[in-house]
Amino acid sequence: MMNKITEKLQMDHYIQEALREDISSEDVTTNSVMKEAVTGEVELICKQDGIIAGLHVFRRVFELLDEDTKAEFFCKDGDSVKSGELLGKVKGDIRVLLSGERVALNYLQRMSGIATYTRSVADLLAGSKTKLLDTRKTTPNMRIFEKYAVRAGGGYNHRYNLSDGVLLKDNHIGAAGSVTKAVQMAKEYAPFVRKIEVEVENLDMVKEAVEAGADIIMLDNMSTEEMQEAIRIIDGKAETECSGNVTKENISRLTALGVDYISSGALTHSAPILDISMKNLHAV
Repeated sequence: MMNKITEKLQMDHYIQEALREDISSEDVTTNSVMKEAVTGEVELICKQDGIIAGLHVFRRVFELLDEDTKAEFFCKDGDSVKSGELLGKVKGDIRVLLSGERVALNYLQRMSGIATYTRSVADLLAGSKTKLLDTRKTTPNMRIFEKYAVRAGGGYNHRYNLSDGVLLKDNHIGAAGSVTKAVQMAKEYAPFVRKIEVEVENLDMVKEAVEAGADIIMLDNMSTEEMQEAIRIIDGKAETECSGNVTKENISRLTALGVDYISSGALTHSAPILDISMKNLHAV
């Protein structure tokens, strides 16, 4: 789910920027109490039940501060963890452990929170053909981490960014003049290997999208009855997706529709963090 090439090209850059944000010149508190290098060890402890995600990112924070830092984990991304569970240990220069603590935990808590919330929603789709998708409603400069966390929680990624696929939304259709014109222009401009998805808000738009040859039709903020009729109209001529303020609390109305995908911005924009702490730091 994570490889060295991706890490080096993208993740390291964002992690370094996060560290620069937190340590603009020095960690004055740590430097006040630690005048020289002393090897220490600290425990990583879970304080809530949930799904862990981002252990590799957590470790990388400390490695970027000091490549000699070592992290040992007793679980892996995607695992269920319990409150009070010892997740791992980090060993290295105590100054590095102290200076990297907050940034490392920010990543791990945020990513684990997304994975936990995603798993709770994905479980509601268990046994169906419908895949749970995220959206681009991510925290700026956190997308690569947040979308990874969705996968760790059992969800799937929609397009990563604007270069990744064609999704004609209401304002694109308004700019083009109609669904038909928007699809025609997308077919003329976009590489033929790209699927064309169209967001529709009513049954007339559904019919137009089918006739225009859309590959995927997104039913946005439609009633259950409208979606049922839309699926009948589409009749397998395009893949189907439901979207529009989908949360754990209201997804049940969509599960019986039999659509190919349900997308939810809440997976990334509304998931609370998972409470995790670094405790019991001591010299070794």
